[in-house]
Amino acid sequence: MHKRLLVAGAVLMGLSSVAACQKAEPPAPTLPQARHVGAWGVDLAGMDTSVAPGDDFDRYVNGKWADKTEIPADQASAGVGRDVFNLTQEQVRALIESAPPTTQIGAMYQSFVNEAALETIDDAPLLAELKTVAAIPDRDAFTAFMGRTNGRFGSSIVGVGVIPDLADSSTNVLYIAQAGLGLPDRDYYLSDKFAAQLKAYREYVERTFTMVGYPEPAKSADAVLAFETAIAKISWPAVDSRNIDKINNPMSVAQLQAYAPGANWDAYLTASSIAFRNRAIVAENTAIKAIAAFYAKAPMDTLKAWEAFHVADQASPYLSKRFVDNRFAFTKTLSGVSALPARWKRGASLIDSTLGELLGRTYVETYFPASSKAMMVDLVGNLKTAMAARIEHNTWMAAATKTAALDKLAKMDVSVGYPDKWRDYSALKVDAGDLYGNIERSGEFEWNYQLSDLGKPVDHSKWGMTPQTVNAYNGALENKIVFPAGILQAPFFDPKADPAVNYGAAGAIIGHEISHGFDDQGRKIDATGSVRDWWTKADGQRFDAQAKGFGAQYDAYEPVPGMHINGQLTMGENIADLAGVLVALDAYHTSLGGKPAPVIDGLSGDERFFLAFGQAWRSKQREDSIKSQLASDPHSPAKFRAIGPLRNVDAWYDTFKITSGKYFLTPDARTRIW
Repeated sequence: MHKRLLVAGAVLMGLSSVAACQKAEPPAPTLPQARHVGAWGVDLAGMDTSVAPGDDFDRYVNGKWADKTEIPADQASAGVGRDVFNLTQEQVRALIESAPPTTQIGAMYQSFVNEAALETIDDAPLLAELKTVAAIPDRDAFTAFMGRTNGRFGSSIVGVGVIPDLADSSTNVLYIAQAGLGLPDRDYYLSDKFAAQLKAYREYVERTFTMVGYPEPAKSADAVLAFETAIAKISWPAVDSRNIDKINNPMSVAQLQAYAPGANWDAYLTASSIAFRNRAIVAENTAIKAIAAFYAKAPMDTLKAWEAFHVADQASPYLSKRFVDNRFAFTKTLSGVSALPARWKRGASLIDSTLGELLGRTYVETYFPASSKAMMVDLVGNLKTAMAARIEHNTWMAAATKTAALDKLAKMDVSVGYPDKWRDYSALKVDAGDLYGNIERSGEFEWNYQLSDLGKPVDHSKWGMTPQTVNAYNGALENKIVFPAGILQAPFFDPKADPAVNYGAAGAIIGHEISHGFDDQGRKIDATGSVRDWWTKADGQRFDAQAKGFGAQYDAYEPVPGMHINGQLTMGENIADLAGVLVALDAYHTSLGGKPAPVIDGLSGDERFFLAFGQAWRSKQREDSIKSQLASDPHSPAKFRAIGPLRNVDAWYDTFKITSGKYFLTPDARTRIW
């Protein structure tokens, strides 16, 4: 049911919660009100001005906050992003718990919070599913079962989805990516840095087999681990999977069958309800070929054990307490959390993932006024104008490259708050007494929703996030950017805050998403969203040279002992962070209309801008969570999203009179891309 597919750059790390059982919750709060930070948008009391900005700007703007902040036991991190996410959860809780049980939202939520019913049902629906796995007669039938896991519990050696065609982004095609692993990344199987997590995973697999009465649980767990380790060895590293040149491998299904004959692709796609056979983007092509060949020789007993475990693992959050606790005993080793989130929080996340736009429609009516949308639309317009000016005044780009870049920027579509067209969920059956069935029906509903676009023109009105999401994204293959209402709250965006603060926080986020269209991968995509080289050869070489030096800066950062940031993996996000802050500062200066910025609390406009930028990345994160992020996440840890871009910004040095320090760079050593 859960497959890794190509995703566009996003400005914040994804926030997730682990499903589990809890005791009865306190009554739902009244509708939460908007929050504000300080008198004008910055937390001055949270700063540690004893630290020089050039030594550690993150500490300078957030040090006292960090000293007094404890990460809650059920969270992998604390900070601004998490605070806004928590506020949003409180907001949607009030909406969800007021929904009658006869509605889809009310019925879904009731099916999740009725713990007594789940204890009575226990593992009955899971055992029925496991019997189906055990009865699979041969490899072709097993391949078909893997196809069925699109929209249902279970795993597959590939993940499939629907994306705009990389060669012609006006039409949707099939996308096929490597898969098959239960841990977040191949490094968890191959690096000694994750030995503790691998051991915990092995123990979890065996415990799960024991709980469901699987034959020889220890031996079966060893077989599963050996199978996944072998897949990890032949899978591509995350840094290669984000390279659009490497993953742009179009094939027909017939060509795929000849290229990777180890799997019956027709059986897989037929079981996935995919009739489209003309064209697919086979992302990690050499890995998929090798995985299919390995799969063809794997013992059926091993394959069945592997599938049975993943069915049980994915179903566990929706079963009785013993399954939830068993899963959490493992998953906490990935993030370092020590307590399960409250059940209402997990219920809110469930509604977001299953009925997200249905909830979102009520959310924006309640919490996102038209005035906020209007202000954001103006901000976006100002940021696009500032980006255009940066392109026009760029000293190293040829006229032809500038023209193509300006065309792409002009055609970049912007969506703020909520989609123009809402999804229709009327065909989804939700039963207040059938959580397991609700999850399966919802999975199939989502899969069919995705398949409805296959082979058809791209519908640019569709969103990849819900309106209540605390995040934003650049849909590179559609040349569009999306800013959900959830992230447009203080301190990211506050209609009552000082303009310098809104430009330093929300403005930098907007600039970040715009700049993704011109990062190391986005620059390979044209104004239509199709992959095409629109750069002169010399311009491309100059860009790559600057990017290489910028990546080396991040390679040197060591967020946890023994683990550095991968500057190549995080390149796109880092470039967007740098360009975003530059463009946002330009837009702020333009907004002043030639007048000097007011001085507030002894701080200039530029000082307030940079303080807001630094506090927008305020975060305190558990070490295990950082290690997981470093292994596969294309985003750098928050501390270095505050520090890394600014040490390349001349105005930052001028504003804080920085002439030395740990992160000081001489002007000739600063990266100058945009």
